[in-house]
Amino acid sequence: MATVKRKTTGVRRSTAAKSRAAKARTAKTRTQGGVNRALSLLPFDDDQLHRIFLAIILGGAVALAWFVASLAGVPALAQNEVAKLASDAGFEVRRVKVTGVQRMNELKIYERALAEQDRPMPLVDLDALREELVALPWVEDARVSRQLPDMLSIDVVERTPHAVLKAPDRLVLIDASGEELEPISEKNAKGMLHVEGPGAARQVAHLGDLLDAAPALRSKVANAEWVGNRRWNLTFTTDQVLALPQGDRDAATALVQFARLDGQNRLLGGKVATFDMRAPERIYMRVPGRAAEMLGEGGAN
Repeated sequence: MATVKRKTTGVRRSTAAKSRAAKARTAKTRTQGGVNRALSLLPFDDDQLHRIFLAIILGGAVALAWFVASLAGVPALAQNEVAKLASDAGFEVRRVKVTGVQRMNELKIYERALAEQDRPMPLVDLDALREELVALPWVEDARVSRQLPDMLSIDVVERTPHAVLKAPDRLVLIDASGEELEPISEKNAKGMLHVEGPGAARQVAHLGDLLDAAPALRSKVANAEWVGNRRWNLTFTTDQVLALPQGDRDAATALVQFARLDGQNRLLGGKVATFDMRAPERIYMRVPGRAAEMLGEGGAN
């Protein structure tokens, strides 16, 4: 009688395979769950994540195409092909975001930025656009960047209005370096420091240092006249004039002395119309009508 032997090893292998498959499924489930939990922590919805991954993939494809074409020695062709690929993928300028503008006309920025509209992102010359923006009177600095897939981001650093330059035929707003910003009306210029005289705009920075030497007087100075390209006459809000000597150090010393005298004797607001401190260690004061009064007294005697 024949005996049939069972193949126990086959059963063991089958059981082991099933166990490995179950472990793999468990590990996959755990991995997917961990990935899903990690993705849920990100501040993006599914549609935004899809666009981000698409941008990464397309960006990698564009970079690879550029690298391959460059190795082939055809950079111009590579640029055109990359630009075409980027444009077809939606990587072209369709939006412009401007930040940092507070005082200037924002349209001046958009006029230059929108010239890049519909241009493939790789063909946008960021440095050239920045140079155009910095050439605008109000713009001290600008940062231009791409925000893929379709936006140009422009961050502007504006100049700060500092004083009003009295030109022969107009009033011009200037910053602390003397850079002209834009014309201004007398009404809008009221209450601001006025400067005048040939070359006065180039001396505005030095004027600021001079006024810093006597902070108590700074807010009382209404007008500063640059005289003979060498010194300042300051007119206060009381319409009284202070003539300072030439030279930064001597002018600052005289202004500090005047501030001390004003603190002790209240010179500003008094009868003196002009204070002349051009001579070292001396101050000459002119009182309107005083000379005629003295002449009259002399004649009477």
